[in-house]
Amino acid sequence: MEYKVPDNPSKNRTGDFSPLTVIASLIITMYLIANLMAVKIISIGPLALFDAGTITFPIAYMLSDVLAEIWGYRTAKKVIFLTFACNAILVLFTSIGTVLPYPDYMAGIQSAYSTIYTYVPRIVLASLISFLAGDIINAKILVIMRDRSKDGRRLWMRTIGSSVAGYLIDSVLFVLIAFTGTCPAGDLASMILAQYLAKMLLESLFGTPLAYAAVRYIRRRWS
Repeated sequence: MEYKVPDNPSKNRTGDFSPLTVIASLIITMYLIANLMAVKIISIGPLALFDAGTITFPIAYMLSDVLAEIWGYRTAKKVIFLTFACNAILVLFTSIGTVLPYPDYMAGIQSAYSTIYTYVPRIVLASLISFLAGDIINAKILVIMRDRSKDGRRLWMRTIGSSVAGYLIDSVLFVLIAFTGTCPAGDLASMILAQYLAKMLLESLFGTPLAYAAVRYIRRRWS
């Protein structure tokens, strides 16, 4: 006789994804993309230098804000460590890919592959250290501010206020670990400042409005 697991309508909704699953998956994806894009340095004018990963980083922080706001610090910390593990897996397998044999006619592609992915471990190491420090502090501050809020309103104060500290720590650690020795000290300072300001600008203009929309939707749809 075949055994069937009884269906639980309240937990097993066909066609629906858990919002926690979706947000956690997007956070991991955004950080993986940021680490791969960070190899490319963007120059806007003589002073504005920042890596291309800065583009996706505020999205990941916004999603982390939503995660901490709704599910709390403990759940946010679990997703942060899961993201850490996924990035470590990225380094492991891209590193293996660089040393595997290849046909002679693929030498050009192999050289490009090695150039990018030989640098990725350092980028990811910098990202993992800065990410753990910055994002954990970001989540912790947001939850403290949320718990001290009497009416739970003014989400923008929590998202921006927590990001002020989180982005500063993340930008300083990431740039110093990832690029020290590869560019002049002046460029390092410029990259830290440009990254920090770019992240805060994107957080204020796009991240916070998206966080409002996401929190409102999840609370109405899934509460």
